[in-house]
Amino acid sequence: MTNKISIEAVYASPDHQFLWQGEVDKGTTARQALLTSELPKQFPNVNFQLAPIGVFGKKVSDDYILCQWDRIEVYRPLLIDPKENRRRRALKKS
Repeated sequence: MTNKISIEAVYASPDHQFLWQGEVDKGTTARQALLTSELPKQFPNVNFQLAPIGVFGKKVSDDYILCQWDRIEVYRPLLIDPKENRRRRALKKS
């Protein structure tokens, strides 16, 4: 029986996306795994220590314990509120 689990970590900038697949020890937190992944090397200007994170579209805390096949997602700040964006699009159609 192995003490490792397979996970993924993803991040997308406006012009580049990257998916990292790897193994971490059981009991590893989402933040720990993210910081040891290749993402900080691929995106050196992103603060991965403070960026909001989630697993499969659901925001999680830094101490979330990962499970087999979890995918950590790093979220960027929204440029515009989604409700405001829908309202603006509706006004354009009028």
